[in-house]
Amino acid sequence: MNENTPHSLNALQRLIFSSRWLQLPLYLGLILAQGVYVVLFMKELWHLISHATTLTEQLIMLYVLGLIDVVMISNLLVMVIVGGYETFVSRLNLKNHPDQPEWLSHVNASVLKVKLAMAIIGISSIHLLKTFIDIGNLGAEGSRYTEAGVLWQTIIHCVFILSAVGIAYTDKLMAAAPKKH
Repeated sequence: MNENTPHSLNALQRLIFSSRWLQLPLYLGLILAQGVYVVLFMKELWHLISHATTLTEQLIMLYVLGLIDVVMISNLLVMVIVGGYETFVSRLNLKNHPDQPEWLSHVNASVLKVKLAMAIIGISSIHLLKTFIDIGNLGAEGSRYTEAGVLWQTIIHCVFILSAVGIAYTDKLMAAAPKKH
């Protein structure tokens, strides 16, 4: 028997290899979390529609940005659920399926890291934009925002950007390195 066949794996190797299935409940939990985001989206959309005539343009913009934020977090969940399952647990076998996402055909841990970093930057951008729109009376009594809070939010956003650039650059260097067999 060939030593590279699955039947030649010893019990410990089979156990270690099978342990990847312990991630399945985690992905199922993320699917449930995505359902919670669908409920939140519908609630916020209903609130926007039902109060549209009484809201200012600024408040409408903030509600819409909130909806976009929920969608972007949901997209992040899809990337983690589908990409993570495909990369770390088992193949989905979606060949030639008309709804297969384009990115899934070349997903690996490296691609997933970069896509997740970009999604986090997008979500952070939405939060920062909401802050800048809603900043109004910065520092006034009862204001939700302080100068220090806005500064820290901006710094954290810049750190996300630098981290994503670092991840992408590292992945580029690794891809350019000669492949060793």
